[in-house]
Amino acid sequence: MPQISMQTLYMIVPLAPLGGAIFAGLFGWLFGRTWSHRITILGVAVSCLASYFVFQDVQQGHTYNGSVYTWLTSGGMSFEIGFLIDKLTAMMMLVVTFVSLMVHIYTIGYMEEDPGYQRFFAYISLFTFSMLMLVMSNNFVQLFFGWEAVGLVSYLLIGFWYTKPTAIYANLKAFLVNRVGDFGFLLGIGLVLAFAGSLDYATVFGKANYLASQSIALFPGTTWSLITVICILLFIGAMGKSAQFPLHVWLPDSMEGPTPISALIHAATMVTAGIFMVARMSPLFELSDTALSFVMVIGAITALFMGFLGVIQNDIKRVVAYSTLSQLGYMTVALGASAYSVAVFHLMTHAFFKALLFLAAGSVIIGMHHDQDIRHMGGLRKYMPITWITSLVGSLALIGTPFFSGFYSKDSIIEAVKASHLTGSGFAYFAVVAGVFITAFYSFRMYFLVFHGKERFHAHQHHDEEHGHGHGHTPHETPWVVWLPLVLLAIPSVVIGYMTIGAIVEGNWFGSAIYVSDAHHAMKELAEEFHSAYAMGMHAFGTLPFWLALAGVVSAYLLYLVFTDIPAKIAARFSLIYAILEHKYGFDEFNDWFFAGGARKIGSGLWTRGDVTVIDGWMVNGTAKLVGWFSGLLRQFQSGYIYHYAFAMLIGVFVLITWFVKV
Repeated sequence: MPQISMQTLYMIVPLAPLGGAIFAGLFGWLFGRTWSHRITILGVAVSCLASYFVFQDVQQGHTYNGSVYTWLTSGGMSFEIGFLIDKLTAMMMLVVTFVSLMVHIYTIGYMEEDPGYQRFFAYISLFTFSMLMLVMSNNFVQLFFGWEAVGLVSYLLIGFWYTKPTAIYANLKAFLVNRVGDFGFLLGIGLVLAFAGSLDYATVFGKANYLASQSIALFPGTTWSLITVICILLFIGAMGKSAQFPLHVWLPDSMEGPTPISALIHAATMVTAGIFMVARMSPLFELSDTALSFVMVIGAITALFMGFLGVIQNDIKRVVAYSTLSQLGYMTVALGASAYSVAVFHLMTHAFFKALLFLAAGSVIIGMHHDQDIRHMGGLRKYMPITWITSLVGSLALIGTPFFSGFYSKDSIIEAVKASHLTGSGFAYFAVVAGVFITAFYSFRMYFLVFHGKERFHAHQHHDEEHGHGHGHTPHETPWVVWLPLVLLAIPSVVIGYMTIGAIVEGNWFGSAIYVSDAHHAMKELAEEFHSAYAMGMHAFGTLPFWLALAGVVSAYLLYLVFTDIPAKIAARFSLIYAILEHKYGFDEFNDWFFAGGARKIGSGLWTRGDVTVIDGWMVNGTAKLVGWFSGLLRQFQSGYIYHYAFAMLIGVFVLITWFVKV
């Protein structure tokens, strides 16, 4: 593209969605719905096209690392806005803009009757801009700006229906839990600035060995490796954003937002920001085995235990949400095993099939006239054929069916963890292998309950009409603006893994963007074992993960289509386990009791003791009482009788004389 310089193209990528967001947000009311969605979709389409050209340019070996402008200079420190364009960035840009474009098109159909139509388009375009600023940054300041901006816009989107109490509760929960992670993230950035003297990635990574040689006393008498502390603090930020245990509690509740943002937040963008950030920080993480073990164990806990919760969910979107939590756990495990490129590979494949599953769930919700309970569905296959087939593709990709995209990335993660020798890798390997069966079971439980078996929606027609769902119609296939994105996302969900696995595992595809120390050899072992995408797919039929996935699908088929009375009996028999899963391991109750309840108690104590007793009681009323008492005393002398005044004068003269004599 000779007529447009690459630097201009880099600027166009984030600014085109920002322009669309400003137009829809400020002038949408003036130009109406049609122009609002046209301009925002055009902005994201331009950004997607520009990302494609940038991607092609990067493939030819052209990378870029430079400042766009200086935002602030303070005491010799410059805080800049700049771009780092390498293979990692280019791939993220493509994934973010493509999924965002699909979500924008889908939104036309999904939000058709919503009064906040223009506002919604403004938000999702702003979200895309924020995410692009995050992935394109070349320094910690801009990274933090993008980090907080996606947090802010996700807050606005989760609480989009602001008259709904559950939506307001969910967005506040997401905001507060993310602040916990962000506090750790900010402390990590602060330590980087304090010890490296810069916030520019290249400079900081250049001083990585110096940082590794330093120690820090967090508490008197204890010394910690500085690099370990920095990495764990940065990862705490990722735990909030990427919903890792125990900061995962916000993500399932965020389903209260409209379905398009569930796809946008939970597929390609916000929740993968933490995964991207750790991969970007690989030169730091590689120098601390302790931090890597911590990352791996947290990821393993998330992958396994969040999968269990997906098994008992009845809301179609929540099943997919718990699946997202579990898959983010897989990516985190790969990061801990130093298989950064495989983690980002799973991030990419997951973005396509998870966006597909969320949008397909939204399509089902439209077809079912906004009933989200999978127990009220069944037999939708003949009413919604396009949604049915695309959902099947997404589910097969998610469970790691050989030759589908999810298989290549998921199997690579399992193999990488097996090859890792870090502390915690044994538990992590067990978690990711067991997770294969659980994922297959809950994915196909949902799939069979929604699309197969007997039709259950007519039985709930009367119930739904009573509760205002207006569900007196037969389900129907959704309009083309809704199913077209499903078809376009289904294509990469099938082929993208086969096309890219060789370059990512065998070749050093990400180049210098990702650094792996010689001490960590999981990726080397993967490369040695890999022969071709076809050979890997054929070999899979004899491996444990394949048979576990098959067992999960068969179990779901038998329990939910053949012996349909068994699940209720199992729930009754194992009522304690069922109750624990129903209460999501009690995290919400604990947080409400300990953090929210504790904050209320502290607030109440500060009010009664501090406000009422000290400020009002002593300072305000106490001052008034003191003045009143002193005034009352003086009033005794102001009686109007001359002899009282004469007496007071004599006493006064006596006191003064005594004073002077003393002095």
